[in-house]
Amino acid sequence: MEIPGIRTRRIVYMIKAVIFDMDGTLIDTERYYRAFWPKALEAFGYRMTDQQALAMRSLGRPFAPALLKEWFGEDLDYCAVREKRKELMEECLRQEGIRRKPGALELLTELKEKKIITAVATATDLQRTEKYLNITGLQGYFKKIISAVQVSEGKPSPQIYLYACSQLGLAPEECMAVEDSPNGVMSAYRAGCPVVMVPDQTEPDEKLKKCLYARVDSLREVCKILY
Repeated sequence: MEIPGIRTRRIVYMIKAVIFDMDGTLIDTERYYRAFWPKALEAFGYRMTDQQALAMRSLGRPFAPALLKEWFGEDLDYCAVREKRKELMEECLRQEGIRRKPGALELLTELKEKKIITAVATATDLQRTEKYLNITGLQGYFKKIISAVQVSEGKPSPQIYLYACSQLGLAPEECMAVEDSPNGVMSAYRAGCPVVMVPDQTEPDEKLKKCLYARVDSLREVCKILY
């Protein structure tokens, strides 16, 4: 765990809310996006590499359509490919279920006891977000659930975090963001939130590390930063 000492002492007095990404941070679904973007594209005759699939994590509109068209050409039907990915992923989740990330329930319970506000800021649409949180038993822990469909630009734009902070009535520096992916980290960082990364599919590179308040191994360690 990497926690800058001076900043850690300051954050105890600043943070009034914790805003969580969902996929890959609270629930173990990010790996399915990594698997099913390539499968969906294959159904349309395209071949996506694993590195390209990783780059799609938490990537919102208009960036995701633009990136896919950059890779595969302007004729690519983003909406059709995305619907295919959702179809394949939903079928898999029906069969395998959705699991919480280790420490998610314990952390949210502790934050609730400490009266720290919690919210979700996710690239997933509201209907599926509420469905996934309900399935995993996390639905009742959040004051606000914010989806990228509520803003004009998704992650890595700062808009979703700025909107989430405004909905909570707090300044970005009062809201810690907990993220697992580079696009999510950059969104929160650009909004002005201190960002804690719990890496899921990949570790942060040297450039991304400079944007982090801390990097921890699991959600269980987040409270060590706050208290």
